[in-house]
Amino acid sequence: MQLRWSDLGTARADRADGAKVEIAGWMATTGRASHFLLSPEASCCGGCAPRDPLYGVEIFAQAPIAPQPQALRLTGTWQVHNTDASAWRYQLHDARALDPPGWHAISRRSILAAGPLFCIAGTARADEATARQTIAATTAVDIHSHAGAITGVKRVNTSAAFREVAEPMRTGGMAAVCFAIVSDAPCHRVYSDHSIHPYRSPDPGELYAFGQASFERVHLLVRTQGLALITDATALRAARAGTASAIIAAEGGDFLEGHPERVDEAYEKWQLRHLQLTHYRVNELGDIQTEAPEHGGLTDVGAEVIRRCNARGLVVDVAHGTYDLVKRAASVTTKPLALSHTSLSNAPGPRSRRISPDHARVIAGTGGVIGVWPPSSVYPDLDAMARGIARLVDVVGVDHVGIGSDTMGLTVPSVFEDYAKLPALAAALLNVGFNQQDAGKILGGNYVRVFTASLA
Repeated sequence: MQLRWSDLGTARADRADGAKVEIAGWMATTGRASHFLLSPEASCCGGCAPRDPLYGVEIFAQAPIAPQPQALRLTGTWQVHNTDASAWRYQLHDARALDPPGWHAISRRSILAAGPLFCIAGTARADEATARQTIAATTAVDIHSHAGAITGVKRVNTSAAFREVAEPMRTGGMAAVCFAIVSDAPCHRVYSDHSIHPYRSPDPGELYAFGQASFERVHLLVRTQGLALITDATALRAARAGTASAIIAAEGGDFLEGHPERVDEAYEKWQLRHLQLTHYRVNELGDIQTEAPEHGGLTDVGAEVIRRCNARGLVVDVAHGTYDLVKRAASVTTKPLALSHTSLSNAPGPRSRRISPDHARVIAGTGGVIGVWPPSSVYPDLDAMARGIARLVDVVGVDHVGIGSDTMGLTVPSVFEDYAKLPALAAALLNVGFNQQDAGKILGGNYVRVFTASLA
């Protein structure tokens, strides 16, 4: 008997108790194991593993199984547990893998839906020269990054040395990077499962002060590495490969501490042009994907912050915000929204940082842009990342997708960890079927449009 993830929680899955079944999914573990959780989607980190007892399958394998970068097809004895609401409802005992490493769970329907993307393997692959032509014809922008080691409590407080970022940008052709400070860093930490959660409440004024120090640090990076500072749309449109420019951004409006007027201060004093409302703590502006909601989405203060950003000329970024937050943000904003770093999932798990097709369509409906990120737990290589970008394009259209690397912000390895690899990413986009014009939109053209509209 074959079970699908849509069967979980239904009578069909419950009636299979004691039967021999087959199911395919991703291992929510970082090492070889005989006891692990099977998930319907690849997770970007331990914090994105399913927590809903109806959303995962607890696996008890006959022998240890190594994690795979693709879906794993298993067979075993299905067991259903209805008595303990906190335990996993579904288990697979005496499980074993049905396919060797390298098998991909691609149905006939998904092949047909992908259309010509599956025909590219038989054609000539794009070379570096063609990839660089594509980059040269656009303004390549990473719409979310902490490159240069600009974040972290210890780095900010001790003025730690920066890592080189300008030269890799010039080498690869990345024209501009949104360098994002993180003002809630004093209140969250990375746990052993690679998840990030707040562990204490901030003191009054603490996150404002840390935000000021963080802005000082990113400006020091700009000066010491000879980056051009972009504060208006004309400068961004003029940026090209071979130059290296910076846009000042903030991941989380925690430094505002609930005071919308501080948007104006950050705009004028620190040249802030890109503001992400929330990060890893439920703050005064709204709820986040990785914690239980407290506000029902965007708060009234959050709505006022969006209005201030629209009026002053800042990109509003709703990454990390819940679907409810995003929906209200879309109803408030008069400018396109950005969702700077995520990836598409047909069924995001509870507390997942990934987004559903409907979530993505809300951003596109504002004329906005969604940045696809490169964690290796989601995409094992750049070719897989390009295919993931293509799937998102299928949902929202090529005018609404970009690149958000989250460099030095991921808790797992990245497949795009160095801007010198930008030609390889451009080639991967061409190799999955994008023409040079559309690849240029994804590499930065779409963000330039959103930035221009936001600052108008």
